[in-house]
Amino acid sequence: MSQATTGVRRFLPSSPPARHLLFTGLGLVAVVLVAEIVSDFRHAQLAAMAYYAIAAAGLTVLTGLNGQISLGHGALMAVGAYTTALLLDGGTLPFGVAMLAAAAVTAGVGVIVGAAAARLHGPYLAGATLALAVGLPGLAVHFDGLLGGEQGLPVATPTPAQWFDDALYFLTGQELGQQKFLAYLAWGTVLLVFLLLANLMTSRYGRVWRAVRDDEVAATLAGIHLGRARVLAFVVSAACAGLAGSVLAMVVRLTAPSGFTIVLSLSLLTAVVVGGLGSLTGAVLGAALLVFLPPAVTDLGTELGLTAVRAAQLAPLVYGIVLVAAMLTAPSGVVGLGRRLWNRVRNEGSKA
Repeated sequence: MSQATTGVRRFLPSSPPARHLLFTGLGLVAVVLVAEIVSDFRHAQLAAMAYYAIAAAGLTVLTGLNGQISLGHGALMAVGAYTTALLLDGGTLPFGVAMLAAAAVTAGVGVIVGAAAARLHGPYLAGATLALAVGLPGLAVHFDGLLGGEQGLPVATPTPAQWFDDALYFLTGQELGQQKFLAYLAWGTVLLVFLLLANLMTSRYGRVWRAVRDDEVAATLAGIHLGRARVLAFVVSAACAGLAGSVLAMVVRLTAPSGFTIVLSLSLLTAVVVGGLGSLTGAVLGAALLVFLPPAVTDLGTELGLTAVRAAQLAPLVYGIVLVAAMLTAPSGVVGLGRRLWNRVRNEGSKA
C-alpha cells in the first residue's frame, strides 16, 4: 500500500458508520456548492439525476448484493408517485410525511412481490417482475376516477420551510427559487438514503445478502433463511423505488402512466450495470448517464447538421453503444474499472 493511501486512511474514522457520516457531510457540501452555481435548467437535471440515483441504489442492493434481477422497479416507482399525488391532493399534509408514506406503501407492495419472487430464480424472477412493470401502470387507466387515467394526477408543488429559506440565504446570500429547492430536496433525500444503505450494506444484513448471492448451499448450511433474506432485500429495494417515485412526482408535478413504462425499468437496470453492481457510487454514475447523455448526444447531432428528430433518434443508439462498450471493456461497471486502474497504479507505485 502506498504512503499516500496510508496517510489518507489515517485521517478517516475507523468505524464504518462514522466514515459514512463523514462522506455524507462532504456530499452535502458538494451539493450546496454545485446547486449555487448552476442555472435553473441544471437544477431540474440534478433533481432528475437524484430520483434516478435513489431508485438505482435500491436496485443495486437487490441485484448487486442479493443477486435478484428485477425488471419491475419502474412500476414500484409508480406506486410511490401515485401515493404522493393522492396524499398531497388536499394541500394540508406535509410533503415529508407524504414521502415517508410513499416509501412505506411501496415497501408493503415489496413484501407481497418479494414473497412471490423468493420462490423464483434467474429468468423466472425477471419475467415475473417484467409482468409487474407491464401490468401495474395500467391500473391507473382502469381506476381513472381515482388515479386520473391516461392524463394522470397533478402533484402539488412542495414549498420550503421558512427556516430553511432563511438558513440557506444566510449561508449563500442567494434567494431560494423553486427549482433550486426541488434540487436540494431531491439530493438531500439521496444523501439520507445512501447513508442508510451504506450502513446496511456493511452490517450483518449486507453480509447475509452477499452470502445468499455467492453460494445458496453454503448460506443454508450457515443457518441463513434464504427466503427471508430475499424478501428483506426486495422490501428495502422497493422502499427506495417508492421514495424515488415520490421525488419524481414532486419534481415533474405530474404522475401519469406514460412516465412509468417498461423503458424506465430497463433504464434503471442499465444504469446499475453500467455504473457497477453493488456500488452506490455506481448508482450515481449510472443516473448521471441516464440524465446527461441523451441531451448531449442530441445537441451534438444538431450541431453536425441533423434535424431535431434525427438527432433525438441518435441518442438511444449512442446509449446502446455505450452499454455494449461497457459490457465488453468493463464487465464490473465504471466503478469496477476505476477500482482496477487505481489498484494497478497503487501497486506500481509501491514497487517503485
